[in-house]
Amino acid sequence: MPGQLDRGSAYFEKMLNMIDVGIHLIDSWGITIFYNAKMAETDGLKSDQVVGKNFFELFPSLTHETSTFMKVLQTGTEIREKIQTYVSVTGKRITTINSTYPLIEDGIIIGALEVAKDITSIVHLHDQILDLRHQIYESPLKDKKHTNSARYHFSDLIGTNDAFLNTIAFAKKASRTSSPVLICGPTGTGKELVAQSIHNAGNRRNRLFLAQNCAAVPNELMEGIMFGTARGAFTGAIDRAGLFEQASGGTLFLDELNSLDLVLQAKLLRVLQDGLVRRIGGAKEQQVDVRIITAMNMDPKEALEKGLLRSDLFYRLNVVNLTLPPLAHRKDDIPLLAHHFIEKFNALFGMKIIGISPGAMQCLLQYHWPGNVRELSHAIESTYNMMELECEQIEKSHLPASIQGSSVIQHVPWYGDKEPMSEGLTEKVKQLEKEAIIRALEQHHHNVTLTAQALGIKRQALQYKLQRYGIVRKP
Repeated sequence: MPGQLDRGSAYFEKMLNMIDVGIHLIDSWGITIFYNAKMAETDGLKSDQVVGKNFFELFPSLTHETSTFMKVLQTGTEIREKIQTYVSVTGKRITTINSTYPLIEDGIIIGALEVAKDITSIVHLHDQILDLRHQIYESPLKDKKHTNSARYHFSDLIGTNDAFLNTIAFAKKASRTSSPVLICGPTGTGKELVAQSIHNAGNRRNRLFLAQNCAAVPNELMEGIMFGTARGAFTGAIDRAGLFEQASGGTLFLDELNSLDLVLQAKLLRVLQDGLVRRIGGAKEQQVDVRIITAMNMDPKEALEKGLLRSDLFYRLNVVNLTLPPLAHRKDDIPLLAHHFIEKFNALFGMKIIGISPGAMQCLLQYHWPGNVRELSHAIESTYNMMELECEQIEKSHLPASIQGSSVIQHVPWYGDKEPMSEGLTEKVKQLEKEAIIRALEQHHHNVTLTAQALGIKRQALQYKLQRYGIVRKP
């Protein structure tokens, strides 16, 4: 029996050394009982350096007030998902997200167990980004136009699809004010392009446009990034302006809003209502003037039902609602977009592709495009890697295999729009392009230059297509 227990203990220890999170176990005196391989890797120490040693000997930067271990031993209350920055005895600086649990026997605290996830590299990367943003914020030239990071304008948004044009028309109207805008649409439909276009068309165009993806940062770090930090707020914290301070006078774009922690959503709502920001650990509030544009890649109704989005925040942000249709619902724009990307990649690859064969275009029209316009761009770029330098048009064989093999249009669900088009016949390809050109000509009063810009192609290419399709311009 004792032998079986010993083997079980050995197996348990082996298992804990195989998992990809740090495990650290101490007794009530702060002496390490167990220290797994991942924790040793994170701290830059070896297990035999730590086991049997006092906790504070190995991590001298921590105190009874800052150590999650010590707080749990003192209170007997578990701490979940707490960021802790510390320096090991070797001088290595580490940042982890810790969950720490008391070990209690017969009502007495006999030790504590800590599960730690190393986020040192993530924190370092975000510190660099924030420092760069802070330098821009502190620069005496911050009001100059060249500091604007918004590169896209409404003229860069290509399409003649009615649903798409209606959305862009609403966006242009929204650019005249500073009201909050909520942009909804599947991933890859161009939500940030629309946000940048709104900024560049408004009276804040000469001020900063800052974008932050809420899903790209751990929630534990997001609060400091959004609202800033005061020196001493936590170990390693410095005085740093958050996104709201940096973007004051300009525009802040928050993408994937539904990924933001609900507690932070409540704090965000307060800033939107009062226009006041307090840095983490700071004592005073600062007034900010920021236009908020947010985006979501899911139906807001679904996000509300699933508890991913606070209803009060939604109603505060949903002053102007823009919905971008998926590419599968605007198949008539595929020829225009494809030719636009051909012009783009001709310049990048130094090639002279003039078009797409009917067979290749049929594949593009039949495909369901789960990645939307971004996926179409990548697909066209992929063809350039498959073609010989002397090729003049994209053939079906040049397309990615997943697109070549698509013979059935799959339903792409998205709220508030029509079913995707079902045309896939080769004979319809030219007709689609012809109709799109005619519609664009009419919208721009038969001005060739403006029409070419709207279609995303060169003026010469449009002239060629007018002749090819026998389209006569009105004088």
